[in-house]
Amino acid sequence: MKRNATAVWEGSLKEGNGKISTQSTVLSNAQYSFKTRFEQGNGTNPEELIAAAHAGCFTMQLTAYLNEAGFRVASIETKCDIDFQDGSVVGSHLSVIGRVDAISTDKFQELVKKAETTCPISRLLNTKITSNATLVLP
Repeated sequence: MKRNATAVWEGSLKEGNGKISTQSTVLSNAQYSFKTRFEQGNGTNPEELIAAAHAGCFTMQLTAYLNEAGFRVASIETKCDIDFQDGSVVGSHLSVIGRVDAISTDKFQELVKKAETTCPISRLLNTKITSNATLVLP
């Protein structure tokens, strides 16, 4: 399986702008610019897209581990904060809220840590990855 996305940039770094599109067309000419990356602006930026990819990937991996262990998942909600400093992604923090039937907090935390280190996007990122997880019984 291979997936792709395309970015097109026009103009200088600070005054120019770009458009990002994905193979699935979920993003189709989504606007991004210097302002949307480093200031405030209307559009997306690469770090936000990494955060979305990491949150989505981790959530699917955690759900798979919970299902494999025999637990029924009502919902998993993950927020990913990407830490971008001095031109580098230096961290990714996952905040997780899980609604899972009949699971202990210890088992839930164990599977969160396992997913944190093994989801494909975690393995792709060469950065510090941390998480905190809250189990809410349905």
